[in-house]
Amino acid sequence: MNRLKYVVAVVVVLALGAAACRTVTPDAGHEAVLVRKPLVFGSGGVDTTPVKTGLKYVAFTTSSVDVNMQPMRIDAEFTDLMTSDGVPIDFHAVITLQVTDSVKLVRDFGAERTGPVPGFWLRNLDQPFRTAVRDSVKAHGMNEMAIQATAAEMVDKVVTEHLLQIIKETGVPVRILDVSLGRANPPDAILHQRVETAAQEQRINTEKQKKLAEDQRKLAEESRAAADQAYNQKMGLNTEQYVALQAIQMQRDVCAKGTCTFIYGANATPMLNLRQ
Repeated sequence: MNRLKYVVAVVVVLALGAAACRTVTPDAGHEAVLVRKPLVFGSGGVDTTPVKTGLKYVAFTTSSVDVNMQPMRIDAEFTDLMTSDGVPIDFHAVITLQVTDSVKLVRDFGAERTGPVPGFWLRNLDQPFRTAVRDSVKAHGMNEMAIQATAAEMVDKVVTEHLLQIIKETGVPVRILDVSLGRANPPDAILHQRVETAAQEQRINTEKQKKLAEDQRKLAEESRAAADQAYNQKMGLNTEQYVALQAIQMQRDVCAKGTCTFIYGANATPMLNLRQ
């Protein structure tokens, strides 16, 4: 009987122990940071050893915070950024970063997400990043930002260096993998003006090409006229004789492949079909 009571007691203790535990199973590429909250004894707080991929039993009072250790992308939209020439532009920026210390992130900065953007980014890095972008864009004109790739590269470099400095000063446990600023987009009114300007420039170029063609044709006609005049002078022909000679040449060219009959006289009316 005593032995049976002992077995029952052990089973009850094991059942209570099992009921007081739960499992933590982070996915691949994630870490679970444990936050202990004892009911009576012991001290709580963030466990310094995160749970990596696998399974771990923890007390039911212990909560876990899932931290994505894979590279993450943060999108930032910028509107009406003023350039050095006073033209507002819009563009899209993409930041790729990766968490390096999940425990420090949860303990000191928080790992929750506000929509698609991590909370630690909004609280610590978002505003300095935007300020750096605005200051860098002000150093360049609209045409530089919209057309020249070198200007965008310079802004990328300055912004990245500033962001790295902010991360170093604040201690946020992340590393920056890439900062990419998209192509700048000027206002629609500026775009329409640029299109109209390009169309006008194209029309001007077309007219220039037409004038060049007409000038070339004029030069060719003048050269031909000068050659004809020189020929007349050499042969001693007057204008009427030259025209008659040209008519004969045309008739010879027309009848080169057959037999032709010509009737001269202003009032002559052919009686037969002379095409053959």
